[in-house]
Amino acid sequence: MKASHTLKFLSCLLIYLCGIQAVSAESTKEIIFLAGKKSHGYGAHEHRAGSMLLARCLNESGLDVKASVVDNGAWPESDKIPDAIVMYCDGGKGHIAKEHQDKIQVWVDDGVGVACLHYGVEVEPNVLGQTFLDWIGGYFAIGWSVNPHWDASFDEFPEHPITNGVQPFTIRDEWYYHMRFQPDMEGVTPILSSLPPIETLTSRAHDKNRGSNPAVMAAVSAGKKQHVAWAYERPDGGRGFGFTGGHFHQNWQQDDFRKTVLNAIVWTAKGDVPPGGVPSRTPSDADLELNQDFPERKPNK
Repeated sequence: MKASHTLKFLSCLLIYLCGIQAVSAESTKEIIFLAGKKSHGYGAHEHRAGSMLLARCLNESGLDVKASVVDNGAWPESDKIPDAIVMYCDGGKGHIAKEHQDKIQVWVDDGVGVACLHYGVEVEPNVLGQTFLDWIGGYFAIGWSVNPHWDASFDEFPEHPITNGVQPFTIRDEWYYHMRFQPDMEGVTPILSSLPPIETLTSRAHDKNRGSNPAVMAAVSAGKKQHVAWAYERPDGGRGFGFTGGHFHQNWQQDDFRKTVLNAIVWTAKGDVPPGGVPSRTPSDADLELNQDFPERKPNK
């Protein structure tokens, strides 16, 4: 009789533990980085190295997330649907989304979040413009948006999970601005905003595609802060995020810069962002050297 009760107890315990494991696996947020091909050279547009660094930060954060990287512009071999994808890649005609639009759309229709970093926010307006408005709420549009290098200061933040634990900071990057957003900013929450110096336009006035145009000149002259990172809540409940920084690989050493993006990725996957933000250690110089596409150029002796 006692043996029978013991066996019954152990069976119930096994079922209970299996149930806990199943719930835990189901709650884990799966995040896939789609890292683009080699691009600018050492220390810039390091899609593979940057994606691997951010994925490691997420996996070491102690949060219930699992991040992986698919590099060189490839597509995941697994058919498993993630909770979010992060596209860190060159944009325009060579954007990853151009080749895989239909596959991504299937995921988006299933509620998958989409985050795009740096050049990954630029698409051809007549090809993927509306699609990116639908996916992440905004995009870089040639002839409307600009891409200067400048020191942006961020000292005010909206109340949003993405800004949890983020402190004021200033950093130089190729901060694209004057994005093309959803009409009336419907569903869009600016996360990082700053007023660029007018010199970012006057010094590049000859470049009508990415340097300057009457609309952006009027906006900056009027003192309108420009949004360089934003969150988007889609009508179907899915989430999107755009971040125009990320040109310089070394910028991932800046704690608040990095925290903003890590928070955003977790939020985009519908994960819970801790009150103090996603924890991560500051990458060392050696960490930054890992997985880069190009070797550092040594000065000739």
